[in-house]
Amino acid sequence: MSERGNKIQEKYRNKNEKKKIKVMTIFGTRPEAIKMAPVIKELQKRKQIKCIVCVTAQHREMLDQVLEVFKIYPDYDLNIMKTNQSLSEITAKVLKKIEKIIKKEKPNIVLVHGDTTTAFASALAAFYVHTDIGHVESGLRTWNKYEPYPEEINRQMIDGLTDICFAPTNTSKENLLKEGREKKSIYVTGNTVIDALKTTLKEKFNHDILKWIGNDRLVLLTTHRRENIGEPMRNTFQAIRHLVEDIKDIKVVYPAHLNNKVRDIANEVLNNCDRIKIIEPLNVIDFHNIMNKAYIILTDSGGIQEEATFLGKPVLVLRNTTERLEEMKVGNIKVIGTEQEKIYEETKRLLNNQNEYNNMKKSELYKDINASKNIVDIIIKKYCSS
Repeated sequence: MSERGNKIQEKYRNKNEKKKIKVMTIFGTRPEAIKMAPVIKELQKRKQIKCIVCVTAQHREMLDQVLEVFKIYPDYDLNIMKTNQSLSEITAKVLKKIEKIIKKEKPNIVLVHGDTTTAFASALAAFYVHTDIGHVESGLRTWNKYEPYPEEINRQMIDGLTDICFAPTNTSKENLLKEGREKKSIYVTGNTVIDALKTTLKEKFNHDILKWIGNDRLVLLTTHRRENIGEPMRNTFQAIRHLVEDIKDIKVVYPAHLNNKVRDIANEVLNNCDRIKIIEPLNVIDFHNIMNKAYIILTDSGGIQEEATFLGKPVLVLRNTTERLEEMKVGNIKVIGTEQEKIYEETKRLLNNQNEYNNMKKSELYKDINASKNIVDIIIKKYCSS
């Protein structure tokens, strides 16, 4: 092609790029990445959209695992991860760096997910430069500002800044309406984590952990929340240790969070027990498939409550509150707190009482959902018609 032809083609490409809807997705932790990955994949499929991916790396190693699995290549990587940094440090770093990127790229809309400090600071940066904000997983509430901490206040503040609320459930929508959000700004889309699960679950799955479990029942444990570090977490681990001493056909797998404070408590209480295995964090494919093989799950995670519900796994929630009210209404989850005796008794009852176990082994929630497609359709409709 001649030089003149190349210039004409380049001019045509640039003109088309300008016509596209620019959507910037920003996330920084493993849970955000898992739930935003299917949204990014859907955005990248649409010819009307230019998708800009920005990660803060609030979690570094755990984030990178997810990016690799879903083959997501960030356009911007802030790499803010630093050992023992405070919430204020994370907020300040993200706010300052993200503002520059938004000003440079001038997206039509910034998408953030959930309730992390990355999500809050990014939404605030977008607000400061008058850029529209879309909040994926909008409207979850416990109404207790310290449970979960800092997530409950993060998501309330994000929703206060948001232009389009992508609520996963009708309960989330009702929460937003109670807070005075305009009905026209709220869309019930379903939960994007289910889209992710549909791509990670394997019919044939083998892993050394499953070989170690053998014919025993797998109890999958996860705990990492800031408000649980210390005595609540020690109570949890002591209850688990007593359970494996009293019930001989269970084995416990605990993928330990990278937080050294969490690991110190786990090693102190759970070491030297041949039916408890403390392991490194699993990649998302291994974790989802091992979760699918679990008999029961004990967790203080929010996302796992949703994932386990889709899989029909009973969940005992190691918190005093939950924002996943649909899961509780259906009966898949039960909030049991962090008192040692309560954890022991509730878990033992579920392990020994088949009727109670069967009543919690349900999977009707979240069927036939394509949340990522719904979200992208809404964005295209809004920005193509504006």
